[in-house]
Amino acid sequence: MAAQILPATFLSPSALADRGLSRHAVAGLVGRGVLIRLRNGRYVSAEAPRGLIDAGRVGGRLDCVSLLAALGVFVRLSHPLHAQFEPSTTRLPAREGVVAHWRRSRAESTALAADLVEALAQACRCQSPRDAVATLDSAWHHGLIDEGDLRDIFRRLPRRYRSLRRLLDRRSESGAETLMRLLLRGLGAEVQVQVRIEGVGRVDLVVDGWLIVECDSRAFHEGWEAQKRDRARDLAAAALGYTTVRPLAEDILYRMPSVVELMKAIVAHGPRPNLQNSTD
Repeated sequence: MAAQILPATFLSPSALADRGLSRHAVAGLVGRGVLIRLRNGRYVSAEAPRGLIDAGRVGGRLDCVSLLAALGVFVRLSHPLHAQFEPSTTRLPAREGVVAHWRRSRAESTALAADLVEALAQACRCQSPRDAVATLDSAWHHGLIDEGDLRDIFRRLPRRYRSLRRLLDRRSESGAETLMRLLLRGLGAEVQVQVRIEGVGRVDLVVDGWLIVECDSRAFHEGWEAQKRDRARDLAAAALGYTTVRPLAEDILYRMPSVVELMKAIVAHGPRPNLQNSTD
């Protein structure tokens, strides 16, 4: 989606004329639903992503968590439209239900999406610190940003955000995994990320050397075949002395207090002594 969304621009009447389209032809394309008239002098293909169209209609650029969600970067699913507006923007339509971010941007004047680095910096301000770390992990993991971009992001943020930089880990494959990693480290546990175990395969997290935590989501663990694979892996891990727990991603995201209490109890138990030691 990044290749489609980030470079997207609206078309002005002159740009359409350069493509050989007369005003009458443009009106016909709008009438047939091929083009959408965003507002006066701004047109876009009807095939453009919905978020770009919504932001363009209010005279802004898709920004912050709305842009990141459209790109497949982790953010909480429930949020209104976030759009970026230039301070010089005038004559805007009513923006009820829109979170407006007023700032100058290095994006092209015709761009329908905010600059990605700017959007990520804004998303850090609009989310909790833990969610901000998960968002940055996700963008980094997907290759949308690199170390240089991260430096740029944190330069755009107040000093109090700099402590988040040391918490980032591009190996995290989901927002739920990042949030679980932060939870466990907050409990004082030693956490290894994306560990490959002989005979088991790669697991999300290994805690204190004995506990495997797999952050299951419906997308990758639905269906009997997936369940059979997971159970076989858990048995192989148990044979090596590991305990495996599989908290649901939806619980991590939306029922965190109960997950914290459960993980605190599990970690406190520690590894069970083996049979040889228990009979001595």
